[in-house]
Amino acid sequence: MVKTSHKLEAVSLVQSFDGKCALDKVSFQVQEGEFLSILGPSGCGKTTLLRILIGLLKPTEGLLYKDGVDITHTPAAERGMGIVFQNYALFENMTVLGNVEYALKIKKATRQEARSKAEAMIAHMGLKEHMAKKPHELSGGQQQRVAIARTLVLNPDVILFDEPMSALDADTRLMLRKELKKLQKEFGTTMIYITHDQEEAFALSDRIMVMEEAKVVQLATPEEIIDSPANDYVRTFVLQNLQAKIDSLVKYVR
Repeated sequence: MVKTSHKLEAVSLVQSFDGKCALDKVSFQVQEGEFLSILGPSGCGKTTLLRILIGLLKPTEGLLYKDGVDITHTPAAERGMGIVFQNYALFENMTVLGNVEYALKIKKATRQEARSKAEAMIAHMGLKEHMAKKPHELSGGQQQRVAIARTLVLNPDVILFDEPMSALDADTRLMLRKELKKLQKEFGTTMIYITHDQEEAFALSDRIMVMEEAKVVQLATPEEIIDSPANDYVRTFVLQNLQAKIDSLVKYVR
């Protein structure tokens, strides 16, 4: 049954574990080609939500639609989505080329097609000279680029990011931020980004979904959140923390 024209729509998602509520009637829409950040502290439910979106977890209640089609019970492999994890999740015994090729082989691409597409994507991510290296020979930023290349090579129309930069140094995070925005425009991919970092959410997002204790408290553009925070929690957790980060840097700028 076709329900909406949104790229993704969550309707009253509920998830409980051993009687504890991890998601409490969470509803939202994501538009085609949008960069949406899901922002909140540890334990607020954002990772649980990501697992439901990708298909690794079935909600206790509620529905999930993609392109208007109910995918609530569709297996992860059939959702047309990709995911980039915080810890890269690369195969340590495989080269960069092997890691990216592997994703295509799972999708039954021919050996020649897998090799050609993998090499092109690796080059596109600026990793051509590292193609024969194993993950342990790469920096954290390079490993995350491999993980992104492995996801992009499958041409998903939605990519989920699970705090992908939290283990990286500041310079690498800034560089990868620019690359993600460039990739979003270049591939037209819808991106959903899980983070607890206010600065990161504001730097990357078209819209930000702020979560607190299993609920969505505001979903708006960065400008709308600054101009009209929904409540004291948004004002404190988002805006005051963001301002504190800015203030800590301003004194060094001449």
